[in-house]
Amino acid sequence: MKSSLLAAALAAVALAALPVAAQASAAGSVLTFTPAPEPEPSEMVPVEPSGAPSEGPSEGASEGPSEGAAAVPFGPGCRKLPETGPGSPVEIAKEKVATAVEQSPLLSQLAEALKKSELVEQLNSSEGVTVFAPTNEAFSALPQDVKDKLKADPAQLKKVLTYHVVSGKVKPSELQSGSLETLEGGKLTVKQENGEYTVNDAKVVCGNLPTANAVIYLIDKVLTPPQ
Repeated sequence: MKSSLLAAALAAVALAALPVAAQASAAGSVLTFTPAPEPEPSEMVPVEPSGAPSEGPSEGASEGPSEGAAAVPFGPGCRKLPETGPGSPVEIAKEKVATAVEQSPLLSQLAEALKKSELVEQLNSSEGVTVFAPTNEAFSALPQDVKDKLKADPAQLKKVLTYHVVSGKVKPSELQSGSLETLEGGKLTVKQENGEYTVNDAKVVCGNLPTANAVIYLIDKVLTPPQ
């Protein structure tokens, strides 16, 4: 009698320790064990680390010329700049503007003209100017009689060159539309249309080149000051 009571008690304890599903499937003295189901993957909620940024649609890089400390040159003509060494954007940024012009292989004729007009020291000592720099191709496109007159008249040459210089470091956003007063006294008409920047009737072929004291915009024509 005692042994049967002990067996019954042990069976009751074993039954209580089993999951409810196993208890429900017991038949007589034989227990059929049904394991508790594993949670489905969809029921498992991942725990994200605190402070982790939520993912969302990333914004693309803004198009067009950049400004500020990370400003980079823009325009099709920039491909002609040396990647390293004298005349490269990295080296130009270290030099005063007239020295930077002298080092650029694209601006050798402008550098010669600055020397003849005695503007090198004035430009290098200026704090914050913008130079719209005609390329060698722009100077070569001038009629020969115009070249001869400028070479023979340093005062007129200086007038023409200072018409290409604006006080202050002009940003690309300031070239959208309007006019800029030059050191010569005349004004330049600037415009941006369909991604192309123009200064009077000259196109900016490579813009936003910073130097130690200025900004250079390479243009494809020599500008003529108003008479």
